[in-house]
Amino acid sequence: MKQAIVTGASKGLGKAIAFELAKEGYDLLLVARSEELLERTATEIIKNFSVKASTLPTDLSKPEAATVIVKWCDQQNFKPAVLVNNAGYACWGRFEELTWEEQQAMLQVNVGTLLALTHLLLDKLKQHPQAYILNVASTSSFQPLPTMAVYSASKVFVRSFSKSLRYELRHTNISVTCLTPGPVDTEFINRAGMDVLKPTAKKFEMHPDVVAQKGLKGMFHKKAEVIPGFTNFLSGKLSNLIPDSILIRIAAGIYEKVLPSRKAK
Repeated sequence: MKQAIVTGASKGLGKAIAFELAKEGYDLLLVARSEELLERTATEIIKNFSVKASTLPTDLSKPEAATVIVKWCDQQNFKPAVLVNNAGYACWGRFEELTWEEQQAMLQVNVGTLLALTHLLLDKLKQHPQAYILNVASTSSFQPLPTMAVYSASKVFVRSFSKSLRYELRHTNISVTCLTPGPVDTEFINRAGMDVLKPTAKKFEMHPDVVAQKGLKGMFHKKAEVIPGFTNFLSGKLSNLIPDSILIRIAAGIYEKVLPSRKAK
């Protein structure tokens, strides 16, 4: 019996990852905030695949979220061999203009709950001959991003943490992979209030199914990092060669230029 946990599984990339894991025969625990969307996703999975799909509506911006998930696993005797930390979102705006409360909530989802859930589930993952952790970062981690300072920093954290944890666990049964996608055709941009950038992002967006397939393929092949798409892969390589002083000017030229028009709406 193969079991997996996917956070942020109600839609977008998380939903696509859940479907791909179902194809591989994994029973699933789907975690996100919206009970309605989770139930809809679970129903689709059960209808199309011979697996079980349980749902756990949980606000991942709350510090106790990871404990709630692990408690459910204990009660249901659910022992995941795969943990996908996919949940994450962005707040767009200058650091001083965004409230601390909204940035703190974002940090809890992007970093805090990811860390806590990983830490609390390591013992369960170690019970399997082979186990996997897939942490979802972003190409936003390749350079500093004015107007997305905290979000991009949170994704730098995810990439660095994933690589360090992978090394620490190198002699165990657990393989850690970081999935670092560029723009994905989901509601991410709209939720972040970045609608004005949608036409530009459309030129580079990848379908969530494609990103999910590439991410899981890399995870099961025990790769350290998966950067889907040639343009995204190239931008990652170039970011290592170009000084931050130049990268930050390029990023600011894209994001700061259109931010006032968003604020004026």
